[in-house]
Amino acid sequence: MIKGINRYSFVLILTSLVLLSSCNSNVVYTDSLEMPERTWKLLDIPAFKIPVTDTLNSNNVFFTIRTGSSYPFRNIYLFVTTTSPDGKSITDTLQYNLADEKGKWYGKGFGDIHELNLPYKTNVYFPVKGSYQFKIQHGMRVEDLKGVYDFGLRIEKISK
Repeated sequence: MIKGINRYSFVLILTSLVLLSSCNSNVVYTDSLEMPERTWKLLDIPAFKIPVTDTLNSNNVFFTIRTGSSYPFRNIYLFVTTTSPDGKSITDTLQYNLADEKGKWYGKGFGDIHELNLPYKTNVYFPVKGSYQFKIQHGMRVEDLKGVYDFGLRIEKISK
């Protein structure tokens, strides 16, 4: 291991390099936010601002969540509020399974980290040019959701 870099940082850097090397021209937006102390606090609401200039092509929207073995549940509830440039907003309540009944994690993993892409919406047209905002709050019955390393948003243009 490189001196001064812990295992988690090394894995995060390696994952970032892999993602960068597999760049896809269909990716419109991708970003993720690291959770301090690997805990998603109820009042820590990740917000993503997406500049939209293309109102003709459709897109798929995904979330990416990275959890560790200390994540205490096999599912997650999310409250997602999307606000358009003209100020209109909509809130969705979502539930995703992260592991099966026997505790086997879905997605891919390396060591303690489990990464899962969660489909949010498909075939989405952004009708207005400007900045769209996505705010995501966890909806679990605990305030401090331990074991969440980071949470991200990815938008991909659908190829015709």
